[in-house]
Amino acid sequence: MARKRVIILDYGAGNLRSVARAVEHLGFTPDVSDDPRALDDADAVIMPGVGAAADTMRNLDERHFSDPLREYIKSGRPFLGVCMGLQALLTVSEEGGEHRCLDVVEGRVRRFERKGDMKIPHMGWNAVEQVREHPVFAGIPDGSFFYFVHGYYPDPEDESIVIGRTDYGGPFASVIACDNLIATQFHPEKSGKVGLQLYQNFLEDAVS
Repeated sequence: MARKRVIILDYGAGNLRSVARAVEHLGFTPDVSDDPRALDDADAVIMPGVGAAADTMRNLDERHFSDPLREYIKSGRPFLGVCMGLQALLTVSEEGGEHRCLDVVEGRVRRFERKGDMKIPHMGWNAVEQVREHPVFAGIPDGSFFYFVHGYYPDPEDESIVIGRTDYGGPFASVIACDNLIATQFHPEKSGKVGLQLYQNFLEDAVS
C-alpha cells in the first residue's frame, strides 16, 4: 500500500520545523511543500502559520495556494489549520484594516478588546473548554491547557462549528470543526503532551 501523503504547507509563514518535528515524533513522515500542486494527491494537509493576516493572504496568493486550498478543503480530505491557519479560513480579518481571507468559513477575525490589565497579544498557556465532543479531543481531558500567541481571534458565524472555547477577556472560539476541516487558534506543537495527542488524533483519523 502506498504511503499516505501528509503535507505541511510552506507558504512563507514560518514555524514549519516545529510542526514537522511534532508530526515526525509521532511516527509520521510529512512532506513540507511550497508547491500548490502537492495538494493534488495529498491525503492530509496541515496549514500552520504565524504573523499578520495581510502577509498571510499575500503569501498565499503570490504562491498560488489560495484556490488550490479552497479546492482541497472542498474535496472532503482532512485539513488541520493552526493559528493563522485557522484565521485565514474566515471571510475577513480586521487586523491592520480589513483584509479578505479565504472565505472557507463564514465569519470575521476580530481584535481582542483590552479589559482591565489584560495584555494583548494573548500569549501563554490557557484552558480549552470542549463544548462539543469530537474525535480530535480523544484522550485529552476537558479544560486542558494549550499554548497561544495571538492578538486577534476567530468569530465564525455558525456557532455549531465551535468545538472548543477559551476565555481571554471573554470566551472565543479556540477550536473549530466542520466535516473534514479542523482548526485551532493555539499551537499544538508548543503545547506538550496534549498538543501531541491532538496531532496524533488528527493524523490517525486522516490516514488510517
